[in-house]
Amino acid sequence: VQLQASGGGLVQAGGSLRLACSVSGSITRVNGADWFRQRPGKQREFVASISVSDTTEYAESVKGRFTISRDNIRHTVYLQMDSLTPDDAAVYSCNADIQILFRRERHWGQGTQVTVSS
Repeated sequence: VQLQASGGGLVQAGGSLRLACSVSGSITRVNGADWFRQRPGKQREFVASISVSDTTEYAESVKGRFTISRDNIRHTVYLQMDSLTPDDAAVYSCNADIQILFRRERHWGQGTQVTVSS
């Protein structure tokens, strides 16, 4: 099982990016997933999560600007980021709760860099 985070890049303040966390391998489903970010010089922080029942949660700093969603067919979780500011610049990574038949596993994906120019 592998997680691949993608979609990062350079964007101007006020712009948008969509990150994707794709799970590959023989899995039954992605139960839920979280996005985290680590800004320069700071600890990793929670950004957003989606549960097996599609309940979503967001950090206060991104509420109303970021949207987490999922594609169960493609085993992919997305993070739509709008109205980006320089404070959103960070390495974004995903963590997924994966069902493999009767077993559940947690996996981390590598990060994807988001850079926001002012």
